[in-house]
Amino acid sequence: MPSYTVIWLLAGSVLCLMELFLPSAFVAFMMGISAFIVALLSRFVLSSVWLQVFAWLFLSTLLVFGSRRFVQPRRRNTKIQNAITAETLTEIPAGKTGRVLYEGNSWQARCDDDKLSISSHQRVYVVRREGTTLIVMPENLLHS
Repeated sequence: MPSYTVIWLLAGSVLCLMELFLPSAFVAFMMGISAFIVALLSRFVLSSVWLQVFAWLFLSTLLVFGSRRFVQPRRRNTKIQNAITAETLTEIPAGKTGRVLYEGNSWQARCDDDKLSISSHQRVYVVRREGTTLIVMPENLLHS
């Protein structure tokens, strides 16, 4: 029967290769790296299988959550990241929807502020999109 070190090395290799073929946001890769570390520890320090499994679980959790801050992009706090403009075709009443001309097409739109109405033929910023509805803010409000 092969030693536990060889088993951990094989498990680490399989997990790292899995990340190549089935991307999982580096979860499988980090679990593979922790398996390599446990293989090293099993060779010199850890003799009990249960301690090795516990060390692998602990290291995997630590590496997965530790890598999240480097893998995920930071989010900005601003609502308008890339200011994209559109023009209202109809009035957008407060809390209701209207129509805007955006990239040459007519889109359903709603104001980001439910208490604010926007008149027709006014330039607006597209803040975000919710399904097929654009959420907009009037240009004059943001530049005042």
